[in-house]
Amino acid sequence: MTHSSFATGASRESDLPPYQAVLMETDWGSLQTAFGNGECLPELLARLLEPDAKVQVTTLSELSELVAHQNSIYEATAPVTMYIAGILAHPATMTLRPYRNVPVRATLLNWLASTVYDASDEIVARTEQYFPGLLTHDTTLVAFRDLRPMLYRAVAPFLQDSHQDIREAAGLAALILAEHPALAQHRDHLAVHGRHILDTSSHAPDQRVAYKALEAWGHDVTDIEPFQEEPWDCGPHSDGLGDLEPPF
Repeated sequence: MTHSSFATGASRESDLPPYQAVLMETDWGSLQTAFGNGECLPELLARLLEPDAKVQVTTLSELSELVAHQNSIYEATAPVTMYIAGILAHPATMTLRPYRNVPVRATLLNWLASTVYDASDEIVARTEQYFPGLLTHDTTLVAFRDLRPMLYRAVAPFLQDSHQDIREAAGLAALILAEHPALAQHRDHLAVHGRHILDTSSHAPDQRVAYKALEAWGHDVTDIEPFQEEPWDCGPHSDGLGDLEPPF
């Protein structure tokens, strides 16, 4: 489900604008979130670069409530996603999360994967059963989906990252983004990442995303038992606030 409209004004062939430009040049107060306008978003986004992983991940959870509530795409979702993609290479994103020894960069990539999945072909097809013509009439969703090639270029450098969690999170996000027709030439290369997720991930929703991508792209998945279709959303693992505390 999506809400209202937001025109990015970005060419699908262009690179992501600097995160500072997104922060300073976006009219946040004019953009809709799940709970009013986006006036509070610049302060929240700036907190993602705090040198404290707990602050960073708590902030990401707050942002999710505002721009990804109930798996929806809002006017403010696109610039927030562009900002998060834009800071992936920032040194502050290598802060290690409490209790996990995993860089926040992996968490940001998992958030991107979860958010772009909410605008994926699969989810749009499901939603159009109840709201026919969704892509024709909902310019918010169309504009957000048009960002996929740009977001892919921000994610791709981390596909070969030395840190396993970053590499796997980038692979998951790339698999979802690469369903865009302009990214078809990357799919054979990404199949390696999809197979790795199938073989090693402990998160069934992530494995399902990988399986569906490989199957759709014509790769042999006959050695893997098909994932059962569920009546509810089975999107990727978001790696959010829930594991800030140690398990009991």
